[in-house]
Amino acid sequence: MRKSLRAVSAGTLVVLLAATTAAPALAATTAAPAASPVQASLDVLTAQDGVPGAVTVVQDGRRTQVTRSGTGDVATGKPFPRNGSFRAGSVTKTFVATVVLQLVAEGRVRLDAPVSRYLPGLLPDRRITVRQVLQHTSGLYNYTDDLDLTDPEALRHRGAEPAELVAMALKHPALFPPGTSWSYSNTNYIVAGMLVEQVTGHAMADEIARRITGPLGLRDTYLPRRGDERLPAPHAIGYLPFGGKLVDFSDFDATIAGAAGGLVSTPADLDRFYGALLGGRLLRPAELAEMRRTVPADLGIPGAGYGLGLGSVPVSCGVVWGHEGGIIGFTNFAGVGPDGRRATVVLNENPTPADTSGHLLAAVDAAVCS
Repeated sequence: MRKSLRAVSAGTLVVLLAATTAAPALAATTAAPAASPVQASLDVLTAQDGVPGAVTVVQDGRRTQVTRSGTGDVATGKPFPRNGSFRAGSVTKTFVATVVLQLVAEGRVRLDAPVSRYLPGLLPDRRITVRQVLQHTSGLYNYTDDLDLTDPEALRHRGAEPAELVAMALKHPALFPPGTSWSYSNTNYIVAGMLVEQVTGHAMADEIARRITGPLGLRDTYLPRRGDERLPAPHAIGYLPFGGKLVDFSDFDATIAGAAGGLVSTPADLDRFYGALLGGRLLRPAELAEMRRTVPADLGIPGAGYGLGLGSVPVSCGVVWGHEGGIIGFTNFAGVGPDGRRATVVLNENPTPADTSGHLLAAVDAAVCS
């Protein structure tokens, strides 16, 4: 459920060069070829930052390119799966926003109507609109800032109901009057998920399945329900650095993230989803235009913007539209570049070292631009 990618200059691709010793001139003819930009960027994450493993899956037309680095299991040395399951974190928000915008297209929800029209009594400020919730301009406090992470094992089986998470946020005053600023808050998407359930009468997980994953054939993508803690195989181990060691946090009750970040998916599924979304297969032109109408966003990247569950991130070849996701055990970014190239980068660690966010963006740049 992390929000930020540290800034790197546009077009920067960090390349890890192995030191070499002097050798006869003839040996130069047998030197290994230079790593591809994607491979080099992943190697920085694993060798320099110390992330256990990483994978990038790029779909360009009918071609799929998989690049891996490091390991999916530090105990056994097992490689990172080519297309394994992982917890996608805040990428969930793009799915939830898509469902809300489909309801807008059906005339069942109005973007600029107050949330109180659909969820009376939930929020104390009746000025907060559906659009503001989807765009993080509501001013609602981020409930995840209130979670106690001093004992991760206590969080593993905790889970939560949406109303409980909203109540955690509402113990704090608003960050600003609605519509006057921007601040990333997972509370917004817990509210959005509750709105979907109220309007449709169905669980958020069911609406995602009926409206998105089913029609697109995304067989490995779903929103887990309370008590569903198992991450399907194959998957890399999702690691939490804690107490000087890496803790296997692959399996836990992700309803603590819910509609803000609980999704399970695979790189290939996310590539297909973002390709379909940006290609106009899930939303009408009017609703897709609303999704892509951005405001400046403090993502740690100059020129970044945030629409409705969708970010715009400058890269060396233009702009990539997508979303970053981070939840205990996994960090990722998925999106579509300016030429339609779809890419998902996944790391099997969260939280990550300080420099990792910038290097993750470099890997995204390499994936969509090289």
